[in-house]
Amino acid sequence: ETLQRIVSTLVNKNDEIHNFIDMLNHTIANVQVNSSNAISELDEEFDGLYSVLHEMKGSMANTIQQEEARKIQALQDQLTQCSHALESSEELLELAVQSLDIKNPVELLEASRQIKDSVTVASAFRLSLKPKVSDSMTHMMVDFALEKRMLQAVKFLPVPKAPEIDVAACLVADNCITISWRMPEEDSRIDHFVLEYRKTNFDGLPRLKGEQRWELVDYIKATQYTLSGLKFDTKYVNLRVQACNKAVAGEYSDPVTLETKAFLFSLDSTSSHLNLKVEDTYVEWDPTGGKGQEKIKGKENKNRSNTASPKRSTNSPRASARGGRDRFAGESYTVLGDTAVESGQHYWEVRAQKDCKSYSVGVTYRNPGKFDQLGKTNSSWCIHINNWLQTTFSAKHNNKAKTLDIPVPDRIGVYCDFDGGQLSFYNASSKALLHTFRAKFAQPLLPGFMIWCGGLTVSTGLQVPSAVKTLQKSENGLGGSTSSLNN
Repeated sequence: ETLQRIVSTLVNKNDEIHNFIDMLNHTIANVQVNSSNAISELDEEFDGLYSVLHEMKGSMANTIQQEEARKIQALQDQLTQCSHALESSEELLELAVQSLDIKNPVELLEASRQIKDSVTVASAFRLSLKPKVSDSMTHMMVDFALEKRMLQAVKFLPVPKAPEIDVAACLVADNCITISWRMPEEDSRIDHFVLEYRKTNFDGLPRLKGEQRWELVDYIKATQYTLSGLKFDTKYVNLRVQACNKAVAGEYSDPVTLETKAFLFSLDSTSSHLNLKVEDTYVEWDPTGGKGQEKIKGKENKNRSNTASPKRSTNSPRASARGGRDRFAGESYTVLGDTAVESGQHYWEVRAQKDCKSYSVGVTYRNPGKFDQLGKTNSSWCIHINNWLQTTFSAKHNNKAKTLDIPVPDRIGVYCDFDGGQLSFYNASSKALLHTFRAKFAQPLLPGFMIWCGGLTVSTGLQVPSAVKTLQKSENGLGGSTSSLNN
């Protein structure tokens, strides 16, 4: 047996070495391929540089040629003028010499007068005997000394260092995460940043197994970014950042873990009224009362009469929150959330269909009676909307109702401060306060929903909105208004 264990160990070790050798060979091949690619990219960069220099040389040479042509044209124009002036001057000189031979004084005087007038207007005496342009081309010289030093300083791009996330500047609010970071030292070559995040239920550093994949946000130019419109269906979010220059990405920053502080639950279909059709976070009135489903289930049970039906597990936290209670019955068309509120501040929203005739939104203690209706017991609180014949809007608790003389919003926000003994309802769009219950909650609370003729959609995984927090501080600072329906 000992020898067999040794042989087994050796076989495993040999397999590990073989695998490692394969990995080394694969790495060598990758080094060769990547080196070839790096040389190709280097050739492309230098070819691009040569192309730029060649283009610049052609452009600057063309400028010199244009300057040469301009100067030569100016000098040639001046030369033509001088030639014409000289020709005219020589003709006038010849005429003057001939006039000296005239013997008749009168004729000599007339000829002299004509020569004098011609000399006065002669172009030779109006010429500037200085070249209009110089022959110097020194203003077309270049000095590449600085550029040469820059080219000589060209090196391989350094790998950017890992950014440092400023945890104190990170903010989780309104289902948004604002993350801020900085570089350990100034790096002018950084082109952009890459942000990655993933949801997790584990506090602390990210784990290798059992985690969701990283979500990526690329080409961030600033050192701060806000992830908006998130649904927090986990307790925490891991985040990390890397810096990138034109060619290479650096190492990721040390990841940070931020708490979402969002309340997530689903509707408990196992204990809802038979007249309700429940799917995760949606509940709809079903006038058939589940009879169609019961017939199908009856056939299935008849066909599988010899097979034991599986029992529902009660080991999960959500299953334990239900407490094994029976379905609602009678006119209690109710469904509860599957997760209890036992502490802290939480928020969720509800949207009703436009043709919904009657519905209630609130909370209740665990294990209500199967015929209990929200707001009609001392262990449940709700607001109720009745659109049958005429619209009524009221807050209910302990079978007492308070009419709310305000428009019914499209979406209702529910804020529960368990430790502070406060349950508030808001217009989810404007965050205007609809009603507040104050009570000392003695037991964990379950979200509760009643629906008749219509449907409700519940939005969970939401944080307490900043506007609601502000209103709560204002209300608590002013002492608040105590509901007449309190416990």
